[in-house]
Amino acid sequence: MKKLWAEFKKGITIENPTFGLVLGLCPTLAVSTTVNNAIGMGIAATFVLIGSNIIISSLRKFIPHEIRIPCYIVVIATFVTITELFMKAYSPALSKSLGIFVPLIVVNCIVLGRAEAFASKMPVIYSLADALGIGMGFSLALVLIATIREVLGSGTILGTPLAKGFEPAMLMILAPGALLTIGLLIGLTNWIKLRKKG
Repeated sequence: MKKLWAEFKKGITIENPTFGLVLGLCPTLAVSTTVNNAIGMGIAATFVLIGSNIIISSLRKFIPHEIRIPCYIVVIATFVTITELFMKAYSPALSKSLGIFVPLIVVNCIVLGRAEAFASKMPVIYSLADALGIGMGFSLALVLIATIREVLGSGTILGTPLAKGFEPAMLMILAPGALLTIGLLIGLTNWIKLRKKG
Protein backbone atom coordinates (compact mmCIF):
# COMPACT_ATOMS: atom_id res chain seq x y z
CA MET A 1 0.00 0.00 0.00
CA LYS A 2 2.89 2.38 0.82
CA LYS A 3 4.44 1.79 -2.59
CA LEU A 4 1.11 2.49 -4.32
CA TRP A 5 0.76 5.76 -2.39
CA ALA A 6 4.35 6.70 -3.33
CA GLU A 7 3.64 6.03 -7.03
CA PHE A 8 0.51 8.18 -6.85
CA LYS A 9 2.09 11.03 -4.86
CA LYS A 10 5.20 11.41 -7.03
CA GLY A 11 3.09 12.55 -9.99
CA ILE A 12 1.74 15.44 -7.96
CA THR A 13 5.03 16.45 -6.33
CA ILE A 14 8.46 15.25 -7.51
CA GLU A 15 7.48 14.15 -11.03
CA ASN A 16 4.77 16.74 -11.64
CA PRO A 17 4.56 16.81 -15.44
CA THR A 18 4.52 20.61 -15.70
CA PHE A 19 6.67 21.79 -12.79
CA GLY A 20 8.94 18.77 -12.24
CA LEU A 21 9.41 17.06 -15.61
CA VAL A 22 8.58 20.20 -17.66
CA LEU A 23 6.48 18.18 -20.12
CA GLY A 24 3.18 18.96 -21.81
CA LEU A 25 3.89 22.67 -22.04
CA CYS A 26 2.21 23.12 -25.44
CA PRO A 27 -1.32 22.34 -24.18
CA THR A 28 -0.53 24.04 -20.88
CA LEU A 29 0.32 27.30 -22.64
CA ALA A 30 -2.63 27.07 -25.01
CA VAL A 31 -5.55 26.01 -22.84
CA SER A 32 -4.76 27.62 -19.49
CA THR A 33 -6.53 30.89 -20.29
CA THR A 34 -9.56 29.82 -18.23
CA VAL A 35 -10.11 27.43 -15.34
CA ASN A 36 -12.91 25.68 -17.29
CA ASN A 37 -10.48 24.85 -20.10
CA ALA A 38 -7.85 23.67 -17.61
CA ILE A 39 -10.29 21.35 -15.85
CA GLY A 40 -11.49 19.93 -19.18
CA MET A 41 -7.97 19.30 -20.47
CA GLY A 42 -6.88 17.86 -17.12
CA ILE A 43 -9.76 15.37 -17.07
CA ALA A 44 -9.18 14.44 -20.74
CA ALA A 45 -5.45 13.84 -20.25
CA THR A 46 -6.03 11.90 -17.02
CA PHE A 47 -8.58 9.61 -18.70
CA VAL A 48 -6.17 8.91 -21.56
CA LEU A 49 -3.30 8.29 -19.11
CA ILE A 50 -5.36 5.85 -17.03
CA GLY A 51 -6.71 3.93 -20.02
CA SER A 52 -3.43 3.71 -21.90
CA ASN A 53 -1.35 2.84 -18.81
CA ILE A 54 -3.71 0.00 -17.88
CA ILE A 55 -3.81 -1.48 -21.41
CA ILE A 56 -0.07 -1.08 -22.04
CA SER A 57 0.80 -2.57 -18.66
CA SER A 58 -1.58 -5.49 -19.29
CA LEU A 59 -0.07 -6.19 -22.72
CA ARG A 60 3.57 -5.36 -21.91
CA LYS A 61 4.75 -8.99 -22.14
CA PHE A 62 3.01 -9.54 -25.50
CA ILE A 63 4.15 -6.41 -27.35
CA PRO A 64 7.41 -7.02 -29.28
CA HIS A 65 10.11 -4.59 -28.21
CA GLU A 66 10.84 -3.51 -31.80
CA ILE A 67 7.30 -2.21 -32.43
CA ARG A 68 6.40 -1.04 -28.93
CA ILE A 69 6.16 2.72 -29.73
CA PRO A 70 3.69 2.30 -32.65
CA CYS A 71 1.65 -0.07 -30.45
CA TYR A 72 1.61 2.48 -27.62
CA ILE A 73 0.48 5.20 -30.02
CA VAL A 74 -2.40 3.04 -31.29
CA VAL A 75 -3.56 2.40 -27.71
CA ILE A 76 -3.23 6.09 -26.78
CA ALA A 77 -4.99 7.20 -29.99
CA THR A 78 -7.91 4.91 -29.15
CA PHE A 79 -8.44 6.58 -25.77
CA VAL A 80 -7.96 10.03 -27.28
CA THR A 81 -10.64 9.28 -29.88
CA ILE A 82 -13.04 8.09 -27.15
CA THR A 83 -12.33 11.29 -25.18
CA GLU A 84 -12.77 13.54 -28.21
CA LEU A 85 -16.06 11.94 -29.29
CA PHE A 86 -17.42 12.00 -25.73
CA MET A 87 -16.49 15.66 -25.36
CA LYS A 88 -18.06 16.59 -28.71
CA ALA A 89 -21.27 14.77 -27.75
CA TYR A 90 -21.67 15.95 -24.15
CA SER A 91 -19.70 19.19 -23.92
CA PRO A 92 -19.51 20.78 -27.39
CA ALA A 93 -18.58 24.23 -26.03
CA LEU A 94 -15.59 22.80 -24.14
CA SER A 95 -14.64 20.69 -27.17
CA LYS A 96 -14.68 23.80 -29.37
CA SER A 97 -12.70 25.79 -26.78
CA LEU A 98 -9.96 23.14 -26.45
CA GLY A 99 -9.90 22.62 -30.22
CA ILE A 100 -6.96 20.74 -31.66
CA PHE A 101 -5.34 20.20 -28.26
CA VAL A 102 -7.57 17.23 -27.41
CA PRO A 103 -6.52 15.20 -30.50
CA LEU A 104 -2.92 16.24 -29.85
CA ILE A 105 -2.95 14.31 -26.56
CA VAL A 106 -1.91 11.37 -28.79
CA VAL A 107 1.57 12.87 -29.13
CA ASN A 108 1.74 14.46 -25.70
CA CYS A 109 5.10 13.66 -24.11
CA ILE A 110 3.43 13.05 -20.75
CA VAL A 111 1.23 10.20 -22.00
CA LEU A 112 3.79 8.55 -24.27
CA GLY A 113 6.54 9.08 -21.69
CA ARG A 114 4.55 7.30 -18.95
CA ALA A 115 3.77 4.43 -21.34
CA GLU A 116 7.45 3.96 -22.20
CA ALA A 117 9.04 4.75 -18.84
CA PHE A 118 6.52 3.17 -16.48
CA ALA A 119 3.53 1.20 -17.80
CA SER A 120 5.65 -0.97 -20.10
CA LYS A 121 7.72 -2.15 -17.11
CA MET A 122 5.31 -2.30 -14.17
CA PRO A 123 2.22 -4.30 -13.11
CA VAL A 124 -1.26 -2.88 -13.77
CA ILE A 125 -1.96 -1.68 -10.22
CA TYR A 126 1.22 0.42 -10.09
CA SER A 127 0.60 1.71 -13.60
CA LEU A 128 -2.87 2.81 -12.51
CA ALA A 129 -1.46 4.61 -9.46
CA ASP A 130 1.16 6.27 -11.66
CA ALA A 131 -1.48 7.40 -14.20
CA LEU A 132 -3.73 8.81 -11.46
CA GLY A 133 -0.85 10.70 -9.84
CA ILE A 134 0.58 12.08 -13.08
CA GLY A 135 -2.92 12.98 -14.32
CA MET A 136 -3.78 14.72 -11.07
CA GLY A 137 -0.43 16.52 -11.03
CA PHE A 138 -0.97 17.75 -14.59
CA SER A 139 -4.56 18.79 -13.78
CA LEU A 140 -3.55 20.67 -10.62
CA ALA A 141 -0.76 22.47 -12.48
CA LEU A 142 -3.16 23.44 -15.28
CA VAL A 143 -5.79 24.71 -12.83
CA LEU A 144 -3.21 26.71 -10.84
CA ILE A 145 -1.80 28.35 -13.97
CA ALA A 146 -5.28 28.98 -15.39
CA THR A 147 -6.52 30.49 -12.11
CA ILE A 148 -3.66 32.99 -12.06
CA ARG A 149 -4.10 33.84 -15.74
CA GLU A 150 -7.89 34.12 -15.64
CA VAL A 151 -7.95 36.24 -12.46
CA LEU A 152 -5.21 38.62 -13.58
CA GLY A 153 -5.98 38.60 -17.31
CA SER A 154 -9.78 38.65 -17.33
CA GLY A 155 -10.75 39.63 -13.80
CA THR A 156 -12.94 36.51 -13.54
CA ILE A 157 -12.86 33.08 -11.96
CA LEU A 158 -14.81 30.30 -13.70
CA GLY A 159 -16.30 33.08 -15.83
CA THR A 160 -17.67 35.01 -12.82
CA PRO A 161 -16.41 38.62 -12.43
CA LEU A 162 -14.40 39.12 -9.25
CA ALA A 163 -14.69 42.81 -8.41
CA LYS A 164 -16.00 46.02 -9.91
CA GLY A 165 -13.37 48.40 -11.13
CA PHE A 166 -10.66 45.71 -11.47
CA GLU A 167 -8.51 46.48 -14.51
CA PRO A 168 -7.28 43.15 -15.96
CA ALA A 169 -3.79 42.82 -17.40
CA MET A 170 -4.46 41.57 -20.93
CA LEU A 171 -0.88 40.27 -21.13
CA MET A 172 -1.84 37.41 -18.80
CA ILE A 173 -4.29 35.82 -21.25
CA LEU A 174 -1.77 36.00 -24.09
CA ALA A 175 1.13 33.58 -24.70
CA PRO A 176 3.73 35.80 -22.93
CA GLY A 177 1.52 35.79 -19.81
CA ALA A 178 1.42 31.99 -19.92
CA LEU A 179 5.21 31.76 -20.24
CA LEU A 180 5.71 34.25 -17.43
CA THR A 181 3.30 32.40 -15.13
CA ILE A 182 4.78 28.97 -15.87
CA GLY A 183 8.33 30.27 -15.52
CA LEU A 184 7.62 31.85 -12.13
CA LEU A 185 5.84 28.72 -10.88
CA ILE A 186 8.67 26.43 -12.04
CA GLY A 187 11.13 28.77 -10.31
CA LEU A 188 9.05 28.67 -7.11
CA THR A 189 8.86 24.86 -7.29
CA ASN A 190 12.65 24.58 -7.70
CA TRP A 191 13.23 27.03 -4.84
CA ILE A 192 10.98 24.95 -2.55
CA LYS A 193 12.86 21.76 -3.54
CA LEU A 194 16.21 23.40 -2.77
CA ARG A 195 14.95 24.65 0.60
CA LYS A 196 13.83 21.13 1.53
CA LYS A 197 17.22 19.66 0.60
CA GLY A 198 19.26 22.30 2.43
